[in-house]
Amino acid sequence: MAVWLAWESFGDKNGTDTFAEMAARIEAIRRRTGSALLARPQDCEVGCIMISQPVFFPRDDWVADHADWRPRTQSGKTIDVSSGDGRRVLAECLERAARLRPEAEPLAAELRRYGAPQVVQPRLGQGTFRIAVTSAYGACAVSGEHSLPALEAAHVRPYADGGAHAPPNGLLLRADIHRLYDAGYVTVTPDYRFRVSHDLADDFHNGREYERFAGRAIAVPHALTDQPDPELLDWHVMEVFRG
Repeated sequence: MAVWLAWESFGDKNGTDTFAEMAARIEAIRRRTGSALLARPQDCEVGCIMISQPVFFPRDDWVADHADWRPRTQSGKTIDVSSGDGRRVLAECLERAARLRPEAEPLAAELRRYGAPQVVQPRLGQGTFRIAVTSAYGACAVSGEHSLPALEAAHVRPYADGGAHAPPNGLLLRADIHRLYDAGYVTVTPDYRFRVSHDLADDFHNGREYERFAGRAIAVPHALTDQPDPELLDWHVMEVFRG
């Protein structure tokens, strides 16, 4: 993702106190590796590994490094956790995680039962939610706008009202459409069609920009697991939309 989007989504969780410090660190790496091709480091893209449910061990519970671990690895490295030292690292991490965070025990039990690690759908944080929704859509679901600074990840059902930070509860919308969606002046029906409330014209004597999208099918992600949940869309129509 773009460096600015990583900072806007995660802030100091990127490992620096300011965006300028983050950009400077990336630029130093780019120059050292000979990849400094862009004039402005904030315009380059970086690979991101987003950790949504970390468990931090006290120093006394730290797990010994894998035998082949190199601390300055930057290009990525994979470790087989089904055998050898990788299996030892995974087992120790699961044991400690289950002790410190009881809800991690079911996953540990499944791994012990079936042997091979299982991929599960994680509970996402706000920043990871934004990246996941942005990646799934790539453009505004309603207008087709591609300019990322103008796009926002909207919750169908607000997190404060019980909605999850998860792609099925998300829509990528242009910022103005997002605000109208949250206020109930527009909605998306369970069959993925865009609707505009009559209250928009009544309250503000305008709305032609949005009426041109009324009745159209929105664009949805190709992956079924990323598409908005029709039941959540129906909740928005019934509870938020000014129909």
